[in-house]
Amino acid sequence: MAITKGKIYGGLGLVVLLLAGGYALYIWAALNWSYSRGERAGYVQKFSEKGWVIKTWEGELAMVPLPGTLPEKFLFSARNNDVAKSINSSLGRRVVITYEQHKGLPSGLFGETDYFVTEVKVVE
Repeated sequence: MAITKGKIYGGLGLVVLLLAGGYALYIWAALNWSYSRGERAGYVQKFSEKGWVIKTWEGELAMVPLPGTLPEKFLFSARNNDVAKSINSSLGRRVVITYEQHKGLPSGLFGETDYFVTEVKVVE
């Protein structure tokens, strides 16, 4: 039985299709299951929309543990526009952000960080 070009191209096409499907399944899983969840409190000192194709909101939360000490920066991303509006409306006030960490995503495509904000609460 001879191997024809059609069989080779069909086999290569199937391999490419399986690889693309596997990659899509991996991305879906990484976006839907979080590695960790938590909360951080502080002041949002930088928040802007970035991205070439998929726009995300990227920010910095300055966490001050004690007065007079240097703040620690927590870098985060926000993919949801409603969350971004909440963050923008709370600039300059102390907030508690709830986040989920999603490891293994292609960097820069879904956000610059692994930490995605899901909720923002203003602390009075």
